[in-house]
Amino acid sequence: MIIVGAGPAGLTLATELRLVGVKPLVLDRLTEIREVAKAGGIGGQILNLLRYRELRDLLDDAAGAPVTAKLPFGGIHVDLTELGESPMQVQRLPQPQLEALLQNHVRGLGVEVRRGHEVTGLQQDDDAVHLEVQGPDGAYRVSAQYVVGCDGVRSRVRELAGVAFPGITYPEIHRLATVSMPPEITVRDDGDYDIPGYGRLAWGYSQTPGGIFAIASSEPGQLGLYTSEPPDREYDDDIPLTLNEFRDSVHRVLGTDIPLGEPRRLTRFTYAARHTERYVAGRVLLAGDAAHQIPTGGVAVSAGMLDGVNLAWKLAATIQGWAPAGLLDTYHSERHLAGDRLLLHAQAQVALRRGHDPANDALRKVFSELVSDAPALARVGAMIAASDVRYPMTGTQPHALAGTFASHVPDDVVAPLRAARPVFVGPPELCDVAAPWRDRVTILNHPAEALLIRPDAHIAWAGATDTGLQEALAHWFGDPR
Repeated sequence: MIIVGAGPAGLTLATELRLVGVKPLVLDRLTEIREVAKAGGIGGQILNLLRYRELRDLLDDAAGAPVTAKLPFGGIHVDLTELGESPMQVQRLPQPQLEALLQNHVRGLGVEVRRGHEVTGLQQDDDAVHLEVQGPDGAYRVSAQYVVGCDGVRSRVRELAGVAFPGITYPEIHRLATVSMPPEITVRDDGDYDIPGYGRLAWGYSQTPGGIFAIASSEPGQLGLYTSEPPDREYDDDIPLTLNEFRDSVHRVLGTDIPLGEPRRLTRFTYAARHTERYVAGRVLLAGDAAHQIPTGGVAVSAGMLDGVNLAWKLAATIQGWAPAGLLDTYHSERHLAGDRLLLHAQAQVALRRGHDPANDALRKVFSELVSDAPALARVGAMIAASDVRYPMTGTQPHALAGTFASHVPDDVVAPLRAARPVFVGPPELCDVAAPWRDRVTILNHPAEALLIRPDAHIAWAGATDTGLQEALAHWFGDPR
């Protein structure tokens, strides 16, 4: 099979496929990884999932352990550090470094990543997908049973497959900068800032007549700055943001100049809310930004990686010939559901941050008061993390755990999950029921209530008796052999 796009979604998919015995070919039109960090890290449910993968160890070595943080939500900061157990942690690793880590990892697993190879044509029939590719040495044709487009919001694969990408683009221009802390700026004891020629500037987000301005210090010796404003002209996303352009934006939004240190990260972007109508179109599938465009920061990369984890084992089962009927279609139903949930809170954030009249000010104040209470704060944190997503499962009355993520499992369950292998854990009499699926499912004897856990660590079935167990095993893992 072929993956088009060597970003986080495509490389995560490639990693997961290798775990389950499929070696994909990865194509990317760019000759090198982009230097501009469009994302600053990953967080939420993907970090929970990666606790069951070797990749988590590599990420921890590169970026340090995940942390709980204050996060933006529609121009308001929600302080998840106030919770005893936060549903949302983040791991700060700029996207270029993340992609380099993932690319080195998949190449170490034997995956071929061809850079500078652009897809120019696509046809599919009942047996395969055929791609026309322009590479460094000229044009060529390559075919595979399946092709997955992980090639971003302007996906050529999606376009060639004729899949619609409906939605809306918001006009505001957003700019983000991380600079070394200027010596002229003083951080006050209360966390606010003293700015020469301006005075006190509040930490976090500020609504101004010119737009939105934000300032924060997440790392020692660094200063994070953000502006959002109506467009003053057309911008080409392929032309990097410069420090002078950012300085001019700060002046328009804040009404004054502020000192800026040496740039560590500069990025410019617009937001849009778009969602593909189909994640599965025959033998062509879509993942990551090719499937969904999210109008808020901090979640898109993680969502694309979760797409890859959900898809890989289902695609491998289909290629290897043991997939039950309709398994690949559950990739669409589950991840489209997750994408809808993601877009719900993201568009709520758009509404919170865009308005500048007294009614919008009142809305932001009410929301800020609500998230000062721990239950509401935890619920918002779970929405951002995507840990509140529950996939539909088999049975007329599924167990309360069915469809949820397996957050806490016995130690001996972790090993098969690290190999992306499904696990049944339960007492001996239920292990006997699951035994005919032993070639595809690891079976572990435990006296506790039984769980059937999919390779993506979602619970497919739970119970104290065998009611519905065989149905769930057959639904997800085919007929017994």
